[in-house]
Amino acid sequence: MSTKKVLFITQEITPYVPKSNLANIGQDLPQAIQEKGREIRTFMPKWGIVNERRNQLHEVIRLSGMNLIIDDTDHPLIIKVASIQAARRQVYFIDNDDYFQHRQMTCDENGTEYEDNGERAIFYARGVLETVKKLRWNPEVIHCHGWMSAMTPLYVKKAYCDEPSFRDSKVIFSLYKEGFNSDLAENFKEQLLFRDITPEDVNMIQDKVNYKELCKLAITYSDGVILNSEDIDPELIEYAHSLNIPVLEYSEGEEYTNACNEFYDKIGTDPE
Repeated sequence: MSTKKVLFITQEITPYVPKSNLANIGQDLPQAIQEKGREIRTFMPKWGIVNERRNQLHEVIRLSGMNLIIDDTDHPLIIKVASIQAARRQVYFIDNDDYFQHRQMTCDENGTEYEDNGERAIFYARGVLETVKKLRWNPEVIHCHGWMSAMTPLYVKKAYCDEPSFRDSKVIFSLYKEGFNSDLAENFKEQLLFRDITPEDVNMIQDKVNYKELCKLAITYSDGVILNSEDIDPELIEYAHSLNIPVLEYSEGEEYTNACNEFYDKIGTDPE
């Protein structure tokens, strides 16, 4: 086993949020990969529906306190953690009063998608990477799940590529059928720009960014793609193949876990 350290950046994890395909994988896959002898870290957003008392979340003061600037506005980064005692692992939560506290996940209580979902995803991706830097941990493979993690490949490859924690990291993006329905904010592509990222770096996506376009952006900067639903949009699969990116076909259960485990080694050892 050549790839030792795997970072999971996911959108949902049971039992912190209701069960779904994404949430079940968010819980089961990191656990199975840890049991196979790899060192892992797992992150998810601290959605407002996460019960902090029941799940015994607590703030990690030494990791919190940074401000992330998005659209010329400072947004404080709060890091919380919960321990899964039986599994001997922790889950880190990215929190912020404006983006996550007292709010649902993709939609509000009436089923209306939040207008700032793009900003929330940008904050989440950058928040995870800044926290991993503070942990002084160098993941060899970063596995991203869900639209909230879709900016991660871009940031790892273009904004954090010279950081010691991510200089040698390979990024895998899991495609799911489930996403969101509305276009993101009109200035979303401008909000993406950070450090050395230029408009040319995101010109492969349309100005109106929907779920498909967001996945396309993630695929562009990923080293591997995993199909995590049966009926993924064929256009996205074709796009990945057009870039000669390895694509792992859909599978379930133990077959899926074993396939991911082997895929980590394949991607982690592939030359640039």
